[in-house]
Amino acid sequence: MESGMYDVIVVGGGPAGLSAALVFGRQRRRVLVVDGGRVRNAPATEMHMYLSRDGFPPARLLAIGREELAAYPSVEVRPGTVVTARGVKDDFEIELADGARERARRLVLATGQVDEPYDIPGLAERFGRGVFHCPFCHGWETSGLSLAVLGATPPEAMLALYVADRFSDDVVLCTNGPLDLPEQIVKKLDERGLTVRSEPIAEVAGEPGDMTIRFAAGGVLRRQAVYHRAPTRQHSDLAAQLGCEILDDGTVRVNELQETTVPGVAAAGDTAKLPAVPDAATLVSLGAADGVRAALWMEGDLFRSGLGFPSS
Repeated sequence: MESGMYDVIVVGGGPAGLSAALVFGRQRRRVLVVDGGRVRNAPATEMHMYLSRDGFPPARLLAIGREELAAYPSVEVRPGTVVTARGVKDDFEIELADGARERARRLVLATGQVDEPYDIPGLAERFGRGVFHCPFCHGWETSGLSLAVLGATPPEAMLALYVADRFSDDVVLCTNGPLDLPEQIVKKLDERGLTVRSEPIAEVAGEPGDMTIRFAAGGVLRRQAVYHRAPTRQHSDLAAQLGCEILDDGTVRVNELQETTVPGVAAAGDTAKLPAVPDAATLVSLGAADGVRAALWMEGDLFRSGLGFPSS
């Protein structure tokens, strides 16, 4: 390998990126992990559905992951933000915000997504702490509580129906404006007896277990927890810079091997998904699995390429 050239650069130090680096490190690959330090679940105090780590602090999981990588001398974890990426398979170059440039034969993008809660005062500050996005991640903990679901789109209305079916008999859908839903969903809301409040919301206040939704026209709704399926965007535009295909929902298109449409570039975690999958899964366990999958198949590609065989 050319001096100064990494085998792989992994962009992103979350569960997907660190898991990929662990696989490469164990295969004695020279790897650089660039970690911007901003993970999507940073506000959360617990993660769930990760076998042996259910209820574990996500920040602690990442700290342990970095400690484990330290056992592999060919893996370097560097704080920083990658601002540009260019090149082709076997010769990619990235530039960091501090001006440093690095090259690698392969790239793994594990930059993740960013949640963008509705522009309602107090909502973003409580996102992940009293305001939750995922009933798989938080439903058990909100069982039997008084709940509000915030939003007026069909997926948000379906979320209200879901938490009412699984976790609570006291669910209010707050649409923050006029309701415009398919008749079938409206009928199901009526059948399940879900209260719908369409008044514009002035503020979300309170603490976990005692949340308050204040309406612009006056009046408040006290709830023990709030669900909000916030819109998302890509944390980084590196995939687009490299020419990777971006799906209609903004995620990076990958195949079953986590390969993007650009040879030599893989993507892992909630930044990417298969076209047939409805949503990019946000579970820590699936992000870690994506990172392992990406590294496993990319390692085979690096090996074949090193032998001079045709690579994928």
